Amino acid sequence: MRRLMICTELFAKDEFQPLDPTQELIFPPELLRMAENPEKRTLTFHGERVTWISPGTLKDLLELKVKHPDAPLILGNTSLGPAKKSQGHFHPVLLSPARISELSMVSTTSEGLTIGAGCSLAQVKDILAGRVSELPEEKTQTYRALLKHLKRLAGQQIRNMASLGGHIMSRHCYSDLNPVLAVGNTALNLMSKEGTRQIPLDRDFLAGLASADLKPEEILESVYIPHSQRWEFVSAFRQAQCQQNALADVTAGMRVLFQEGTDTIEDLSLAYGGVGDATISAQKSCQQLLGRRWNEPMLDEACRLLLDEVSLPGGAPGGSVEFKRTLVVSFFFKFYLEVLQELKKPGKLLSVPDGHHFPEISDRFLSALEDFPATVPQGVQRYQSVDSHQALQDPVGRPIMHLSGLKHATGEAIFCDDIPTVDKELFMALVTSTRAHAKITSVDLSKALELPGVVDVITAEDIPGTNGAEDDKLLAVDKVQNMPSQMTLCKYSPRRHLQPALHCLPAMSAVGGRRDNSSSFSLTPMSLFRQSCSSGGRK
Repeated sequence: MRRLMICTELFAKDEFQPLDPTQELIFPPELLRMAENPEKRTLTFHGERVTWISPGTLKDLLELKVKHPDAPLILGNTSLGPAKKSQGHFHPVLLSPARISELSMVSTTSEGLTIGAGCSLAQVKDILAGRVSELPEEKTQTYRALLKHLKRLAGQQIRNMASLGGHIMSRHCYSDLNPVLAVGNTALNLMSKEGTRQIPLDRDFLAGLASADLKPEEILESVYIPHSQRWEFVSAFRQAQCQQNALADVTAGMRVLFQEGTDTIEDLSLAYGGVGDATISAQKSCQQLLGRRWNEPMLDEACRLLLDEVSLPGGAPGGSVEFKRTLVVSFFFKFYLEVLQELKKPGKLLSVPDGHHFPEISDRFLSALEDFPATVPQGVQRYQSVDSHQALQDPVGRPIMHLSGLKHATGEAIFCDDIPTVDKELFMALVTSTRAHAKITSVDLSKALELPGVVDVITAEDIPGTNGAEDDKLLAVDKVQNMPSQMTLCKYSPRRHLQPALHCLPAMSAVGGRRDNSSSFSLTPMSLFRQSCSSGGRK
């Protein structure tokens, strides 16, 4: 019998030259070649439920969009990914245009700036900063307002991945950039196999109206942001629980254009995020303020009009209705102060009525224009001095390290996902109620049990012993009394069958709550456990 030679090392050290610390390492030639001449062929990855397609050219992408009109385009996946996980959104085909250079092109003209929809928000920030440094201040009002938000939007990791086109097309009601882009007269350059066209990023587009939206076969190629003009002022405002890594409670973009050399309003645009299902434009209020002078009577009238137009019902999503209504007028007040400060600069206005004086702004109000400084938090931990004669076994006064502190710091700690799977291992998930108070009238497990990988579904009837106390049951029996009430347990293998199983698990009819007397609802997972058993039967 031929003897097999087994190598116990990854490589033989004598095959390589010793490292010379004075020389730089040679960059792999293959990676250089791929960067200079990237592959143009379409890459397709098939999964059990999803097909991921990465076209190599813009032509291929447009053809794929005709073939798969409902397939979303994914670059950073910072919007669609969370929606899939938290809201159960599912797309059988995903298109990834990350390798298409045309979607990352940037061009400038004397009228404005065009940024490719595929550019990341971090790249957009650098592009706008470059234009601000090159152009006069009066042409960069919109760019400065966008930069203010881009410094605080999400975190650096998210900005490195999220794309400008994805942020716009997501049309989140709490969007930071869309209100500013809307008031800045931004236009969207669309492309399809049939040709190109341009649409405004306005209130109709942000509301998702079909007449102002993309066609199924179209993609967003680039975004055109025009320069601001003389006598035009643009500002952006945002209120969140913290400066970064937090969704904004309310955002706003505001722009005013004065008649040349005066303080008379020629055009006014106000847009708010976080106060409705989509970004809201206060168009009626702006129309009624045209021709007014920038003074305190105008400010009082504007606040009254805004509260009437940007109305929030008491049960608005997200709550904090009074707080948000206050922010609506507070942001406009800050905008009024900012513009007033600019108009008061010597030589700013050419035509002012005799005897007219701008109102003095108290220091208390001027402080509202200052940005809160972003400081790195620091802390000092002080330990008690322990007597040198104290016994080493005596812990009183001594700092005690966490038992797993070293493992966490060195990366040696083992978590559930680090443990390799074992033979016949099953996963278990808790299925919880989506109703705060309801009666369970029937349970249908058939669809869940038919799915591949699902071994069993456990209900309260399957518990051989006690099901908890009378007022605190492990699994609900006849009714649920709070939102996280556990309804059933699902056992499945392997783990990739988690989402399909939970979407069908189980269909229950319920009565109760404030809705109709009878309705069916699906349930969401509470947490995930791992279990190993020797058979697929009930345990």
